Amino acid sequence: MNSAPLSTYAPSIAVPLTQRVFGLRDLFSLWFSLGIGLMVLQTGALLAPGLGMAGALLAILLGSAVGVLLLAAVGVIGSDTGLASMAALKLSLGRRGAALPALLNLLQLIGWGAFEIIVMRDAASLLGSRNFGADSQWANPTLWTLAFGALATLLAVSGPLAFVRRVLRRWGIWLLLAACVWLTWNLLARADLPALWARTGDGSLPFALGFDIAIAMPLSWLPLIADYSRFGKRAGGVFGGTVLGFFLGNFWLMSLGVAYTLAFAESGDVNTLLLALAGAGMGIPLLLILLDESEKAFADIHSAAVSTGILLPLSVERLALIIGAICTLIAWFAPLAQYQNFLLLIGSVFAPLFGVVLVDHFILRRRASITAPAGLRWAALSAWAGGVAVYHLLAHFYPGVGATLPALVLAGVLQFGLGSMSVRKVAYSS
Repeated sequence: MNSAPLSTYAPSIAVPLTQRVFGLRDLFSLWFSLGIGLMVLQTGALLAPGLGMAGALLAILLGSAVGVLLLAAVGVIGSDTGLASMAALKLSLGRRGAALPALLNLLQLIGWGAFEIIVMRDAASLLGSRNFGADSQWANPTLWTLAFGALATLLAVSGPLAFVRRVLRRWGIWLLLAACVWLTWNLLARADLPALWARTGDGSLPFALGFDIAIAMPLSWLPLIADYSRFGKRAGGVFGGTVLGFFLGNFWLMSLGVAYTLAFAESGDVNTLLLALAGAGMGIPLLLILLDESEKAFADIHSAAVSTGILLPLSVERLALIIGAICTLIAWFAPLAQYQNFLLLIGSVFAPLFGVVLVDHFILRRRASITAPAGLRWAALSAWAGGVAVYHLLAHFYPGVGATLPALVLAGVLQFGLGSMSVRKVAYSS
């Protein structure tokens, strides 16, 4: 058997069946870990004031459930084709048509990679200041920026096989489970749960918008998942491992974010929430979750390298090293307050895009492998554009309705209609 590292396979080259080694346990470990993080906790904190305990948990339950099913379905495309996410888009959009989403994905991943480093830096600086004093070197933001940037870059260069099998599967998953259990036990021991459950929201956040926020967490991984699922042994293991892992991690941590906010950090301030979490187990569970956040930066940097590999003839490892350095420099020097809005704008194009891709792969092509068209597939591009337009119309004129799922569904419906017409036209002309 060829023993070449999996990360050496170019994004546009299908991973051979003999090198697809990820099973259900590997993918469960990966997606449970990706479903956990400081930003997940903070998203729960965002839902808490407006929806209250019961309303927020219902929004998280429904959003996570629908989101992970869509995410896992896109993961199956990676295992069916053996291609990375942006390379698989060529089958639906055409070879030239896939260049735009690859570029957009590169931009958003560099931004999110830098943003993850900033989140880790700020949390570590806060913990350092709390435990060693504000003047301590452990409270120095520059130290933590360089440390977390280097860690994320090292993981990205090592590739998904080394990270998942040598770190997550062996011991990382158990440390994360222990951290989640400890935070849950601390909540049960300290909080008045009946009183929390009885707390209603203040009405500042419509339920539909809370659902949209919750579903956005799993759907944010749509442009990345095939970069990892292409190494999956079987479609069933890819689907099951993704659904079970991400749903459990995402629902658990986001729910803890809601509960800790209502119980100990009612203001919703990020630092107040972190300090409340730091009070559990001498801050060790929060420290483990903080270290796990580096995996999200790893995924952003690695997938940014894979997306760039669609555009430039360089190895994924070399690109990961370059992009990791760029993310670290952005986190060190650049204010991201305005760039975050740009990131959210870019992210809005991917939900409708994968509505198109899902319908094309599972309904129109019925999971069959084809040769990517050399030019553009105008039917798919038109359906994508229609979905993006609906997203922004809903977000602007009907913000209380939610835009992510309707845009995805409409783009899929358009793709079914336009794609079916295109297939019939080709059949008739032949």
